[in-house]
Amino acid sequence: MTGLTSSSAELGGKRLELLKQVVPKASRVAVLYNPADRSNVLILKQLQESAPTLSLTLQPLAVRELGEFESAFLSMTRARAHAMFGAAGALTNEHKEVLVDLAAKHRVPAMWGHRQFVDAGGLMSYAVNLYDQNRQAAVYVDKILKGAKPGDLPAEQPTKFELLINLKTAKGLGLTVAQSLLRQADQVIE
Repeated sequence: MTGLTSSSAELGGKRLELLKQVVPKASRVAVLYNPADRSNVLILKQLQESAPTLSLTLQPLAVRELGEFESAFLSMTRARAHAMFGAAGALTNEHKEVLVDLAAKHRVPAMWGHRQFVDAGGLMSYAVNLYDQNRQAAVYVDKILKGAKPGDLPAEQPTKFELLINLKTAKGLGLTVAQSLLRQADQVIE
């Protein structure tokens, strides 16, 4: 197997750690994911492995279509989730504005799996830096064009990640983001 992956074993733990810095009293975190998306299932597994070390209980909420989003947020509210993680994938990416609006409506602080959710008004994301990943892909293509056999090239995990924080959304949720965390952010939206 060759190519690039957008996943990393440490990603789940880091996402929960950053979310807990913004919502320090969080003990229950809902995880919105699509069970038909293999990358979402992997992300859920990573989060489940990391949650106990942060004294977090996860509430997995499977969504397979747009019509299930509202009921997932109602379940989150009934279960008194303090925060949520929204996995990125074809389904959620397509309806990011709907999800960001639901998180705001239900007043749920959310860590998202891709920067486009923060660009749409979401609270925060920690994900692979796509610009760097595209650069890595170009290096792969260059090697292949120069005669390397694709099967001889190793699969590579991402090396650069980016943290985005939307302060306007944080203020709307009544959250204060520590200056130390803001200094770590690659982009702060005000």
